[in-house]
Amino acid sequence: MKQLFILFVGLGIAVLAVAQPPKLPVTPGSQFGASFELRNPSPIQELPKQLAQVEEGKEIDVQILAEVVDVCPKKGCWLNLKLSNGETAFVKMKDYAFFLPLEIKGKKIYLDGKAFIKTTSVDELKHYAEDAKKPQAEIDAIKEPKKEVRLLASGIRVAE
Repeated sequence: MKQLFILFVGLGIAVLAVAQPPKLPVTPGSQFGASFELRNPSPIQELPKQLAQVEEGKEIDVQILAEVVDVCPKKGCWLNLKLSNGETAFVKMKDYAFFLPLEIKGKKIYLDGKAFIKTTSVDELKHYAEDAKKPQAEIDAIKEPKKEVRLLASGIRVAE
């Protein structure tokens, strides 16, 4: 019985350890995901204008420079990047292949990947609000889907 208890405690600790954002250095040049060569990245503020010429759901290849304003506190599995006028762009990692440390918040990054416009469902918006540990009143206030700039990152590098 004692061995079974120790086994369950060990499994619980292992699950919690896996579900944490990585503890990695976040210094200029730190690379996450696939490595990439910089090819004249655009400031993210230009992205909504580029996407306005593309059908909703259609992807465009991008390389952007942006500031991270939020990171998933559970695993580092998504980011919000600063656009303009207080708006943000939502980023997920391609194939869920890498996660980012919480320390990347506030840093400028280069992102290589795909961009598109997506209408995000109420359920998905609530899920991300819960991940971000928003107050329940704020989560309950989400009543309509949101059309937003989304990115799928293949690789991210901290800007120098």
